[in-house]
Amino acid sequence: MKIAESWLREWVNPDLDTETLAHQLTMSGHEVEGIAYEGEGLDGVIIGEVIDVSRHPNADRLSVCKVSTGGSETIEVVCGAPNVVTGMKSPLARAGITLPNGIKLRKSKIRGVISHGMLCSAVELGLGDESDGIIALPEDAPVGESLASYLGLPDAVIDLNLTPNRGDCFSVLGIARDVAALTATEIKDATVASASATIDDTHAVDVQQAEACPSFAGRVIRNIDAHAKTPIWMTERLRRS
Repeated sequence: MKIAESWLREWVNPDLDTETLAHQLTMSGHEVEGIAYEGEGLDGVIIGEVIDVSRHPNADRLSVCKVSTGGSETIEVVCGAPNVVTGMKSPLARAGITLPNGIKLRKSKIRGVISHGMLCSAVELGLGDESDGIIALPEDAPVGESLASYLGLPDAVIDLNLTPNRGDCFSVLGIARDVAALTATEIKDATVASASATIDDTHAVDVQQAEACPSFAGRVIRNIDAHAKTPIWMTERLRRS
C-alpha cells in the first residue's frame, strides 16, 4: 500500500524526518519497501495560462501558443500536445530551467518558430506516467504561482508491505493510528461527515462466514463524472497513494 507522507501527516505529525518515520513503521511490523520522492527539481516551473493557440505554419502536428506567466507578461511556446486549447492552465517551464530528468531548456527555433519554453506533461515533470498530453490544471489555478507550491510538493510516497492480519491498517487513517501510538503523538479528529445517499440502488453481498464478518457495509456509486471540478489536493493525494 502506498501512502503520501503529506496525507499521513495531516492525521498525525510526529517530530521525525521521513527516513526515521519509515524505520519506525518497519520496526512496528509495517515493512517499508521503498520511498519515492515526488516533485523534486521543479524550481522555476510555474502555472501558465494558454491565452491563444494557433496552428504552426510549418508543421501540422505542432501548435504555437501564447502563454501568460502572470500579470501582463506572455511568452510564445511551440507545443506538440494534442490537448492544448485556449484558456487551459498548465505547468510552464521557461527557457533556462532544468527539468527533473536533467534536461536544461533553451530558447530554440522549432520549424522556424522560436519557442521560449514548454508546456509540460506529467512524465516530463516526474509526476506520473502520462505523456500523451500536457497537464490540465483546474480553472482556479493561480497563474504565475510555483507549481510545486500549488501541488504541495515535494512529497514522499511511502510503499508499505502490510501483512494480511492487519486489516485495520489498510488505510491512511489506520496507519496514522499506529504512528500515533508508536510516537506518542496526538492524532487529529478522525470524524468524517457522512454523505447522504442520492440513489436507491443496491448490490447483493454473500458473506460466506458470517461469524468472522458480522457486519458488512458498502454503497453503490453511479455516474461518476471524471471531468467534474475536483479539488486539486484531492486528486493529487489519491494519485500519490
